[in-house]
Amino acid sequence: QVQLVESGGGLVQAGGSLRLSCAASGRTFSSYAMGWFRQAPGKGREFVGAITRSGRNTYYAASMKGRFTISRDNAKNTVYLQMNSLKPEDTAVYYCAITYSSDYVRAWSYDYWGQGTQVTVSS
Repeated sequence: QVQLVESGGGLVQAGGSLRLSCAASGRTFSSYAMGWFRQAPGKGREFVGAITRSGRNTYYAASMKGRFTISRDNAKNTVYLQMNSLKPEDTAVYYCAITYSSDYVRAWSYDYWGQGTQVTVSS
């Protein structure tokens, strides 16, 4: 059993930054890739980005590339999502998730999910 706990969400003005954290427990952290997704009210779950097991490679959705950065600290069992230049359309609940697949974009590839953390960007 794996548990994921996100933190770091909150209210920020447009143009501001936030760093989300996702702490994992229950299995060897370095044995799986991690992804971030988000879900805005009335919309489906959207891929934000992913990071491989070693942290050597990252992947991002086109709209987040250049603004968002994913990193991980395997010694701390934690993955991070640094979000800069935030826009009102980034408002959503953000989720971290675990996958053993190399298909990082599709939500159904992920086996475990956190409970989510709310990010609200005001204009």
